[in-house]
Amino acid sequence: MILQFNKVNFSYSSHRVLHDCSFAVSNGELVYMVGKSGCGKSTLLQLCYFNLFPDDGEVVVAGFSSASASEKIIPALRRKLGIVFQDFKLLSDRTVFDNLAYILEINNYPAKKRRGRVEEVLRDLGILHLKNSYPQTLSGGEQQRTAIGRAIVNEPLLVIADEPTGNLDPQTSEEIVSIFKDISLKGTAVLLATHNYDIIDPSAKILRIEDGKVSPVRIKK
Repeated sequence: MILQFNKVNFSYSSHRVLHDCSFAVSNGELVYMVGKSGCGKSTLLQLCYFNLFPDDGEVVVAGFSSASASEKIIPALRRKLGIVFQDFKLLSDRTVFDNLAYILEINNYPAKKRRGRVEEVLRDLGILHLKNSYPQTLSGGEQQRTAIGRAIVNEPLLVIADEPTGNLDPQTSEEIVSIFKDISLKGTAVLLATHNYDIIDPSAKILRIEDGKVSPVRIKK
């Protein structure tokens, strides 16, 4: 298992967000996390990359445990993860190419191989022709593809995506979800949080947060 939640509780002050949550994500598995806006999806994702820690219970990610984690090991954990945000969070003063190359640089990826790796990822995402463009000149879909490229360029074990289609039109949303499916087929686990049931593949593993609980659900289309 690449990700495990074991009886996790989390509250903001006196407001309980997650209660007794247990689930797992396997290597190469695509898992949808659904629920209404404000139900706790973003909080759960922050627990996955140790931006938040449980009040009780344990989160285990890529062999790292929240129960024994220190500030020193968090960078090592995050090097094994790719995170995709709804608002992209691209570096506006860097080109598409440099947004990805920066990730390889800070992760000590061999300098001689960086250009080839970045161009490989951009080619797979269909945006190699935009490598010298700046984020503010791109469409929403192109920005999200760039954000996905940045998340996967370092070959993570798990990609965490927080409402990655929230600002996109239906057709572009389908294209973005298709990219995540391809990522999982290549062996990288994907945890995708969304409130948009229209983008969900009903044959995939689907978890729902409701009243602080996480439980498996099936969706018919």
